[in-house]
Amino acid sequence: MPAALLTAVDSTSHIHLVVGSNPLAAARCSRSLEVGAKPRLIASANAHVHYALMKRIDDGEVEWIKRDFREEDLRVLGREEVEGVVDAVFVTLGGKNPLSTQISSMCRRLRIPINVADAPNLCTFSLLSTHSDGPLQIGITTSGKGCKLSSRIRREIASSLPPDLGAAVERLGTIRRRIWEEDHAAELALEMEAEEDENGQKATFNQLVTPEDRDAARSRRMRWLSQICEYWPLRRLAAIRDDDVDTILRSYTSSNPTSCGLDGTKIDQRARKARIVLAGSGPGNPDLLTTATHKAILSADLILADKLVPAPVLDLVPRRTDVYIARKFPGNAERAQEELLSMGLEGLKAGKNVVRLKQGDPYIYGRGAEEYEFFRGHGYTPVVLPGITSALSAPLFAAIPPTHRSVADEVLICTGTGRKGAAPNPPEYVSTRTVVFLMALHRLSALIDSLISGEKNWPKETPCAVIERASCPDQRVVRTTLEYVCAAIEEEGSRPPGLLAVGRSCEVLWKGAQKWVIEEGFKGFEELGAEGDLSLLKEVEKLSCE
Repeated sequence: MPAALLTAVDSTSHIHLVVGSNPLAAARCSRSLEVGAKPRLIASANAHVHYALMKRIDDGEVEWIKRDFREEDLRVLGREEVEGVVDAVFVTLGGKNPLSTQISSMCRRLRIPINVADAPNLCTFSLLSTHSDGPLQIGITTSGKGCKLSSRIRREIASSLPPDLGAAVERLGTIRRRIWEEDHAAELALEMEAEEDENGQKATFNQLVTPEDRDAARSRRMRWLSQICEYWPLRRLAAIRDDDVDTILRSYTSSNPTSCGLDGTKIDQRARKARIVLAGSGPGNPDLLTTATHKAILSADLILADKLVPAPVLDLVPRRTDVYIARKFPGNAERAQEELLSMGLEGLKAGKNVVRLKQGDPYIYGRGAEEYEFFRGHGYTPVVLPGITSALSAPLFAAIPPTHRSVADEVLICTGTGRKGAAPNPPEYVSTRTVVFLMALHRLSALIDSLISGEKNWPKETPCAVIERASCPDQRVVRTTLEYVCAAIEEEGSRPPGLLAVGRSCEVLWKGAQKWVIEEGFKGFEELGAEGDLSLLKEVEKLSCE
């Protein structure tokens, strides 16, 4: 079967006849309206009309002819200038309906374009899966072999295009039109001079201007435009502004035939917009970074990191990148936070790619939403990248399943420190719940007292575990109960950052009779051969840049 002829049809004011009232008919009417056509729907008065289609009918956008299809409809419902013949027909009844075959035969006889749903053999044309951006339109067809596949291919192509490419197409079209207008005006001026020669000599009387010279100038102008369209990267084309159009056109009148008047490097720098990324660095091990966060780190100009982001993660930052560590300590948290926000905003105004690197996940007690609002309020909408939160991963590394059948059917994540250091209201005891307290170890004693001595009814025999520096080589797990956890930390000392996991799930995979047990170290990735892969990748990237 030969390839189909793909065309772009100006359908302004055309009459499109749509037969049927199902959701596909609604889609066909919407598509007709998008291209400026006037859809007319033929369906019986008692037909069930799709709600989206009914709304367009009620709004007067679609005309509903409430009866069955008639053969003369093809010759009387169209425009007057084409003697009533409709411009295109869409049948949404399916190929097995006898009426579809009948309408297709009549349309072929009258040379009216016909499209029948799910029946390529009855169609004389098919609709493309299109991406539209202003004057730019990209259409994909699989020639009736699979509409879902064509939609997938269209999405893949569209996602690879730079933003604002449609506006660039409009500007390049303006350049082409103005070149043609100026050339046409110049030809008219020469013709007028020739007509006026009989009235006296001109200042250009002794200057020889041959038709070949004019043709060469015209060819050079169009050749420059062709070279811009052909060889410039699409992202550079998308960054062209209105004032660049005048610059390009002025360069056409210069004597330099090799320049279009624009510095491509400067346009590339303009296209590189400032960006703020709120990224989670995970529980601590660099191999637990998401690929997106790792890419953001490698491409950053400025990194603003939490104090608790471990050194192995920061070691992945390229040497060319500026890094600032938050100076947060008791009594200075708010001031340090304001300082970070101010530095991030200054970096953005300077056109930098700024990465706000947070421990864990940005939205799990990371003040991520506050920072999102701050930067958005100043005109910079952040990109938010998730991180593996220690609230769920640290228990895993300590062999504690937060949920387990017949033991724990819910997980609650709480903070052990309220706003400005205030004590939060802890949750009540539920025997089938695992509770993870973040930022609680520095006020552990007060938290435990509020659980077992107050009105929360927590049994002092409830198993718990303090998990510190989860996933790092110096990870430590203190397994105990609420009765002895304060004594254990007082005797063994604290190793922040850490969290407290409480509930019966803490003894699903481990049981012991001691008051507390200390487990040192983390070797979870050694058998996978994965540890250090990110560091190796960084070295490879460094060598490739040298």
